[in-house]
Amino acid sequence: MLEVLGLTAGATAVYQAMLDHPAYGVDEIAAHCGLSPVDVHDHLDELSRLALVRVSAERPGQMRAVSPDIGLANMLSAQEAELASRQAQLAASRAAVTRMVADRAEHRTTHGERLLGLDAIHARLEQMGHSATTEVLASQPGDQRPEDLAASRPADAEVFARGITMRTLYQDSTRNQPHVATYAHWLLSHGGEVRTAPSIPPRIVVVDRAQALVPIDPADNRKGALYVTEPGLLAALLDLFEQAWNTAVPLGAAHPEDPRTGLTATERELLRLLGTGLTDDAAGQRLGISSRTVGRHMSSIMERLGASSRFEAGIKAAHRGWL
Repeated sequence: MLEVLGLTAGATAVYQAMLDHPAYGVDEIAAHCGLSPVDVHDHLDELSRLALVRVSAERPGQMRAVSPDIGLANMLSAQEAELASRQAQLAASRAAVTRMVADRAEHRTTHGERLLGLDAIHARLEQMGHSATTEVLASQPGDQRPEDLAASRPADAEVFARGITMRTLYQDSTRNQPHVATYAHWLLSHGGEVRTAPSIPPRIVVVDRAQALVPIDPADNRKGALYVTEPGLLAALLDLFEQAWNTAVPLGAAHPEDPRTGLTATERELLRLLGTGLTDDAAGQRLGISSRTVGRHMSSIMERLGASSRFEAGIKAAHRGWL
């Protein structure tokens, strides 16, 4: 099962044999694992590079296994550091793309416009809703402010009055927010469609597949937005929305557990996010839940796996194919 940490199957077998039988030499390990002594030496070289074996002080010429709580924890820490570096590179790339799109939008009048402040955003949303002829798509991640929902109702009512379809995505966490549930059911009562998922795309509104609004800063949509009409950007936003919509669950429907793993959609997404190196706070923000709720989910998962630590839970979850 240590293959998930980068060890080959042979090296894993040799390491396990050395842990179980510390006095074994190369020949005994080879016989125990069904390998040749040459293969054992190769695997010992691999384990040595990973700092999982060291030269024995008691048996000259032989190696001893480093305790898993030290050796494997160090490997996991190194992988977490690598993941954190990759996350930082990805964040820098995303920021560079956002700046480029923002700069282009700021200097264009035909295909885009930079909107600063809530009043400018609401005015543009009113114009977009007034010009809509076929459909409105919206992804609304995170907590929804009651005043923002109240401000959206008149424009949404006007859209429904003209027979235009509306599809809205919320996160699963909003199912426990009464004011969001009330608004979502109001949308349903007027012919709209509402679905939820553990993690959804950033906040976007797309009208008639021809114009869209996206936040300048995904962490604070109140700062401003980009009004986009360029076909390339619209195609990417539409693909992102449709992929999320197809995997989301309609409001009112239960979220079934995976019959194979017993995991809910939120638990599976949480395991995936934590496996990429995100902290509890960061994973909770992506899922729209608190770090305390993240802890409760992980405690439940660890109990089902029979794991005493998150490290052990990660290994067992990977071994069972949950990741």
